[in-house]
Amino acid sequence: MIANGMTYVQGKFVSILGAARSGMAAAELLSRHGAQVLVSEYGTISGEKKNELSGWGVSWEEGGHTARVVESDFVVVSPGVPSLSAPVVSAKENGRPVYSEIELASWFCKAPIVAITGSNGKTTTTELIGHIFRKSNRTTWVCGNVGTPFSGICDQCEASDVVVLEVSSFQLDHIQQFRPSVSILLNITPDHLDRYQYQFEKYAESKMRICENQTSSDTIIFNVDDKYLNDRLSNASKNGPDQYSISINGPVVKGGYFDRNTLFLSVDQQEEKLMYVDELALRGRHNVYNSLAAAVAARVMEVRSDVVRESLRTFAGVPHRLEYVREVEGIRYVNDSKATNVNAVWFALESFSEPVVLIAGGRDKGNDYASLKPLVTSRVRALITIGEAAEKMDQELGPCVEDSVIAESLEDAVRLAHLLAKPGDVVLLSPACASFDMFDSYEHRGDLFRQAVSNL
Repeated sequence: MIANGMTYVQGKFVSILGAARSGMAAAELLSRHGAQVLVSEYGTISGEKKNELSGWGVSWEEGGHTARVVESDFVVVSPGVPSLSAPVVSAKENGRPVYSEIELASWFCKAPIVAITGSNGKTTTTELIGHIFRKSNRTTWVCGNVGTPFSGICDQCEASDVVVLEVSSFQLDHIQQFRPSVSILLNITPDHLDRYQYQFEKYAESKMRICENQTSSDTIIFNVDDKYLNDRLSNASKNGPDQYSISINGPVVKGGYFDRNTLFLSVDQQEEKLMYVDELALRGRHNVYNSLAAAVAARVMEVRSDVVRESLRTFAGVPHRLEYVREVEGIRYVNDSKATNVNAVWFALESFSEPVVLIAGGRDKGNDYASLKPLVTSRVRALITIGEAAEKMDQELGPCVEDSVIAESLEDAVRLAHLLAKPGDVVLLSPACASFDMFDSYEHRGDLFRQAVSNL
């Protein structure tokens, strides 16, 4: 058990795999607390980052991983580095502990952690919970997979603060004692299967690790309408975390639910009508789940209901998630670049009653597009596909629509969408795929979509 991160890391030789945001933040944290640090990057490290590392007294290597990695006392792995990659496997074979960046950061964090995971909705829910806590005048740190790495803020937090942490399955793969005060499991549907040997069970087990170290003094909030979560948690140990459930299919004994166009909360053995669904700032059925999860988490952490209610009314949403861009000639353009899996696109399409011209595609992650066919048939006027998955999506979903075309670039896709759309339609970028075949990130993809729309 690592009781004190500062004491544990001092004088240790630590290797960090990956020089992206979380790897850089971990390097700075470790060096500041007296560790000898090596950052090992498979690709190249920019000159700016090299200067930062040198300024911290951190050594680095690029273009591959050398034997120095397995000479370290322990290894910190960035989310982008697969668990079956050679340096991770080699470190474990040589008896070197391998920790995720959030595990490392948790050793230094005094504040209670509200941790959110799920295949879809975790960024929106994370930002929404952060918004609620800020409205309650509590010092709030929103970080993790959502942007700022946990390592970048962990030792600045006071015990009276709260950390709202978005965590991915990759970040949970290498935890040891990471323990949130409140864990939230929104849903588990197939995603990132290319990282889990195309086995859903392995991916799901990774997600479930968010609550493995929680005790009866902690809380878990989960979507009881998700069959996998309900099956896994309905018979959980009584020594585990206190359970709260959320549902849009009617009342729950403890948690939050949607019924008769109204959101209800049942916390502290008291049921209350929170607000009407039409008052929520965010549209769509999936955002009812997100809002319920955020509301229950806030009430468990003793935020007043009036603050929760006002926060849910005023939340502005997150960039690249059903983000309105502009209207041109009666056609609305919506950026949903963060929809990097099939289920996210399902939720996006379900949110619109207007005809949709859908732009989709990118790097396929072992996706099965069959579940989209009913919604594509009923709501999509035209389909435009891009990237490595373009032909596969065109073959599977193209027969469901009036017009289907493969575009060479995102800019071409936007121009084609403008030609195919009619006044009153929505042109929706909702890719269902990763961005890395054509773009640096989903943010980069969304930014270029915005730019292309502004050029119309």
